[in-house]
Amino acid sequence: MRKALPHILFACLLILSAACGKSDLETAITKQEGYIESFISTALKADETATVTITEGVYRLTQHDTLDAKRDSLLWDGRVTLNYACYTLTSASVSASSLVATNVKSVASAAGWSLTDTTQFTPVTLTLDKTLVEGLRLGLYGVQPGDEGYILFNGKFGYGKRIQGTIPASSALAYRIWIDSIEND
Repeated sequence: MRKALPHILFACLLILSAACGKSDLETAITKQEGYIESFISTALKADETATVTITEGVYRLTQHDTLDAKRDSLLWDGRVTLNYACYTLTSASVSASSLVATNVKSVASAAGWSLTDTTQFTPVTLTLDKTLVEGLRLGLYGVQPGDEGYILFNGKFGYGKRIQGTIPASSALAYRIWIDSIEND
């Protein structure tokens, strides 16, 4: 029995550690959801014509909404061509200091990025399939050409526990998007 006691204590510590880790993650997700809701609330007060779409827990705030029932909306496995700026969301707003990726030269310049390779400043075409980060995939579903706005999602819809480049693990993300065109098969 004495030999088993250290193993039992170790197992209990592992279980307790996992439970605390899960609780910490749930607390972080709740905090991130608060940031997202505050961000959206502030944006809606500033632009009463903006709309919010929620797809499975991912938020899309569309400013300059071009929603038109007569025009096509992006469907699953469709392709979208867009410009974007991706920010980590660590408060109820985004700033140049939280920019992690963009293909918009003016956004990069405003953030103080000096890049010599300007070939990246062109619209990208993405297929709305399972290869995209889940939050971006869910947020882009239903966009129409000409839409502008934000896609916001908590860490569980992002890269999860993985660090992705300069994006910390379990980060909430805000994508500023400018939709050029869509194509559904």
